[in-house]
Amino acid sequence: MSIKAEYIWVDGTEPTSKLRSKTKILALGEEPPVWGFDGSSTGQARGGASDCVLQPVFTCPDPIRGDGSLLVLCEVYGADGQPHVTNQRAALRAVAERHAAQEPLYGMEQEYTMFEGRDPLGWPKGGYPAPQGPFYCGVGADEAFGRQIVERHMDHCLEAGLKLSGVNAEVMPGQWEFQIGPVGPLEVSDHIQVARWLLYRTAEDFGVSISLHPKPVKGDWNGAGCHTNFSTRAMRSDGGIDVITAACEKLGERVDAHLAGYGHGIEQRLTGAHETCSYKEFRYGVGDRGASIRIPLAVDRAGKGYLEDRRPCSNIDPYVVARLLLETCCE
Repeated sequence: MSIKAEYIWVDGTEPTSKLRSKTKILALGEEPPVWGFDGSSTGQARGGASDCVLQPVFTCPDPIRGDGSLLVLCEVYGADGQPHVTNQRAALRAVAERHAAQEPLYGMEQEYTMFEGRDPLGWPKGGYPAPQGPFYCGVGADEAFGRQIVERHMDHCLEAGLKLSGVNAEVMPGQWEFQIGPVGPLEVSDHIQVARWLLYRTAEDFGVSISLHPKPVKGDWNGAGCHTNFSTRAMRSDGGIDVITAACEKLGERVDAHLAGYGHGIEQRLTGAHETCSYKEFRYGVGDRGASIRIPLAVDRAGKGYLEDRRPCSNIDPYVVARLLLETCCE
């Protein structure tokens, strides 16, 4: 018996990478082998030396095809056997190994916007809906748009075994969020990437496209982020609030490095309005959703827990964000 294995990888599109995939037929029970692709068609090689290598790193059931089919997430390597410059997972892997003893955990909150043609799903053609307010966690055909896609995507993620922890409608109509975690740095990033692929593929069946642009609609509308929750064992232990505060101070010393890795177009989203802190400012505070870093009220009261970095955009490379937080907070 044969099965279908969908190989998924991150391409070289700039300024924001895309996910690519193609299908390989395997014998049932066969371990997905190393494969290859034409890097000159993905921004990852020149035509005269276009072969790039796909190294499987994470495999899960394909809930769309079923029948034993697989989703195979891969790292990209060059013909020289070295990680490709676009392979940010390899860089995270090295940092994660170095700090494994600190037991870092992450939770990523992936916001996205559904589009039907040029308009966000549910928007009047060529016009605007009612001002934002009732749409966040809204219920009803006049407030929640695309729920059928969201529900099917949620089921697909669970069937694939991804560490999905929740979904909700967001502030702008046509905008939703799913959360992955809390899990380790490689796992949260791998699961975000596969969940993104499943989202694109699920919406495709409805004739709907998915945008991860951090400011999908200009004007008085919320942007889209990927708020990232982070903790170490010391932060989660008694007295961890002091470790969290120290980490916030460290983050304030490396603002430029983090903003550079937190998604293209970050200045369009971090304006200081719409529940954001301006990218020109850094501050942290308890329960402050307008801060760069929020310390949840429950964490402050417990004296331990985690911090929430509210700066990452929806279009982040999760491997980059996970690495930056680990480097800054733990080194």
